[in-house]
Amino acid sequence: MAHPKRKISKSRRDKRRTHYKATAPTLSTCSNCGEMKMAHRACPSCGYYNDRSMFIPKAE
Repeated sequence: MAHPKRKISKSRRDKRRTHYKATAPTLSTCSNCGEMKMAHRACPSCGYYNDRSMFIPKAE
């Protein structure tokens, strides 16, 4: 097993991790009801995807 000869400093470790960030999901508007929904998914409020009804949402 390989072992490091020197301790990796916190700044060097953090420089390596600069690209590991969380990104916000892409939101788009529903073509049927106009609510915000995640891209490439059925609308949770009306149940439509690509101008077709996929499911009937539960009434709250």
